[in-house]
Amino acid sequence: MARGTVTSLHRWPVKSMAGEEVPRLRVDRRGAAGDRAHAVFDEFKGAPRRLTAREVPRMLAWHAGYGEADPAPGELPAATLTAPDGRVWSTADDELPAALGEDLGRPVELRSDAALMPDLPDSLLVITRASHAAMRAALGGDLDARRFRTNLLVELDAAEYAEEGWAGRRLRVGDVELELLHPCERCVIPTRDPDTQRKNPEVLRWLHREHRTLFGMNARAPVPGTIHAGDRVELI
Repeated sequence: MARGTVTSLHRWPVKSMAGEEVPRLRVDRRGAAGDRAHAVFDEFKGAPRRLTAREVPRMLAWHAGYGEADPAPGELPAATLTAPDGRVWSTADDELPAALGEDLGRPVELRSDAALMPDLPDSLLVITRASHAAMRAALGGDLDARRFRTNLLVELDAAEYAEEGWAGRRLRVGDVELELLHPCERCVIPTRDPDTQRKNPEVLRWLHREHRTLFGMNARAPVPGTIHAGDRVELI
């Protein structure tokens, strides 16, 4: 039975933008409160499209956070966005879409949804430090965990990649129990350096070759609760 602690917690207020490390996350079935509560949309083939760093890597150069706000599930506070040139905006600013569009090179709008907008609805992402360390050793270089847009980074006394066999089990994190759904199938976003946006295609090639393009575990909190950095973690 694997045991350990929560190393760090992360929240991404605007989908595909840089996010923030936080001391606690309030969670429910929808995911972590405030996580990917906002998203940028453009128009593609005559229809609205939720824009991501797949299409516009420049999005990774924008940073989003809630500052002192600590959203609860179902709440939708404004996020603060910091542009690559250092200008600061609120998601409530009427001028923000124009500023985003100018920087991203296309007309865009910002949409918000308290139900949250992760790629997999109603989920959290858990990554183990052992698996992350093993990938870094295999690929070399600095593969920052931010590439994988995790919510919970955990230290467990389990072998690297052991989580690939944990689907259907539960992870007790402090007072919260998470349902472990299935390993996360990765897209091209982890190939981008979160600071420079430079692409390293070998990240996805290696994952495809060695791990069927899987890394991390999708999880769900069926009962609302709060997870804190440093909480005890136990696989049950």
